[in-house]
Amino acid sequence: MVPLSVLDLAPIVEGGDAAQALHRSLELAQHAERLGYHRFWLAEHHGMPGIASAATAVVIGHVAAGTSTIRVGAGGIMLPNHAPLLIAEQFGTLASLFPGRIDLGLGRAPGSDQLTVRALRRSPHAAETFPEDVVELMDYFRRPHPGQFVRAVPGAGLDVPIWILGSSLFGAQFAAELGLPYAFASHFAPTALFEALELYRARFKPSDRLERPHVMLGVNVFAAEGDDEARRLFTSLQQAFVNLRRGHPGRLPPPDEGFVERLTPGDRHLLDQMLSFSAVGSPETVRRGLEAIVARTSADELMLTSQIYDHDARLRSYELAAEAAARTPVSMLPRLALE
Repeated sequence: MVPLSVLDLAPIVEGGDAAQALHRSLELAQHAERLGYHRFWLAEHHGMPGIASAATAVVIGHVAAGTSTIRVGAGGIMLPNHAPLLIAEQFGTLASLFPGRIDLGLGRAPGSDQLTVRALRRSPHAAETFPEDVVELMDYFRRPHPGQFVRAVPGAGLDVPIWILGSSLFGAQFAAELGLPYAFASHFAPTALFEALELYRARFKPSDRLERPHVMLGVNVFAAEGDDEARRLFTSLQQAFVNLRRGHPGRLPPPDEGFVERLTPGDRHLLDQMLSFSAVGSPETVRRGLEAIVARTSADELMLTSQIYDHDARLRSYELAAEAAARTPVSMLPRLALE
C-alpha cells in the first residue's frame, strides 16, 4: 500500500469540549506514530462548533511536542485569512523547534462563513491574490538575498515542504505550475478529482522542490471488527455532513443506526456522491476499498480521516486500517514517501 497518513479535525463531540478534543488529538497522533503512519495533519476552520483546530499552528506545536518521528503539518492553512509573512514566521518557528518534521499545506478557501471572514479582518476578496501570496510565502523561506528588507525570522533559509490543497481544477493547475505536491479533498468533495489529477500530472513542471508529480488523496476510513459496526460508526459523519449542508453545523453526534434510512432520497444521494471516497467496514473491506482507490487514481499517498464519535473506536479504526494495509499484495508495496 502507498504511505498512509492522518488528517485530524480535532473533533469536538456532543457532550465533550475543545480541551478534550485537543487532548485526544495528541493521543491519536502518538497512536498513529506507533502504527507507522507517515504524517499527521490538522486543518484550519473558524467558528465551527465541532472543530477545535482553529489555531492550527498552535495545535501543530502541541502535537509535534508530544511525538518524535511522525511528520506534523497543516492540511491546511487557509492563506487568505493570513499575511504570508505571519505564516512564514509561524512555520519557521515550528520547523526550528521540530526540524525535518513540519509540513505546510495551503488552501484558498476561508474555512468559515463570510461573517467570520470579516471578524478575522480579512477581505472577502482575499482569495483572489492566493497565487501571489503563495509565491511571497515561498520567497520568505528562501535564503535572504542582498537588498531584501522584509525577512521571516525564523523562517528564512529553512526547508518547510509546501503543498497545495484543493478540490477543483484551480489548485491542480497552480500546483503543477509551481512544481509542488498536490493534496485533493476527495474525502468530502470528489466531483472534480479525476479531471484535476489529469490536469496536474499533464502540466506539472519540475521544480527545485519536486521532480515529478506527487498526489495525496483524502479518504474517510471507518474500520471496525465487522461491516455492520463500521457502518454504524459512519453515521456520525453522515449526520454531521447533512447538518452542515443544511446550515446547522454542530458537534460530532453519536452514531444513529437508523439515520440513513430516515433520509430523503435527495440527502441520501448527496451523501453517496460527496462521501464516495470512503472505506467503511471490516479490515478486509477497508483493505479492498483502499486498494481500489489507489488503483483508480494512482495516488502516491492516502490521508485517512475518521470522524468517529467514540475515541477508543477511532483509535481502533486507525489500527485496523494500518493492519489491513500491511496485508496488501506485493504489487502494492509502499512507494517512496515525499519528505
